[in-house]
Amino acid sequence: MRVYGIVNCSTVKAARTWLESQRKSYEFVDFRKVPPTRDQLAEWCKAFGWERVLNRRGTTWRMLPPAAQARVKDEASAIALMLEKPTVIKRPVVEAGPTTLIGFDQDEYLARL
Repeated sequence: MRVYGIVNCSTVKAARTWLESQRKSYEFVDFRKVPPTRDQLAEWCKAFGWERVLNRRGTTWRMLPPAAQARVKDEASAIALMLEKPTVIKRPVVEAGPTTLIGFDQDEYLARL
């Protein structure tokens, strides 16, 4: 299992704490050190829709100039932004075999992991 995110994100911290409490082993991949590839982002967008993968509630998005936000209007432009600024991706992304999850929902994790 791989958990993608950033170390200081409270949602990532909650997910990691839950995984550890359930004795689930995982590899943590920090977006700041190892950004996702275009192919990974395309797969996540295929699974969840680019609108869900792009975190418009986070600090990175809010700090973008309005013109940069306005340029994001489809999957291609969203992926371009996520490649440039990986911290704008909704976190965490969990890949566990055929299962991929985004965000942290304890009930969903319990049912699917």
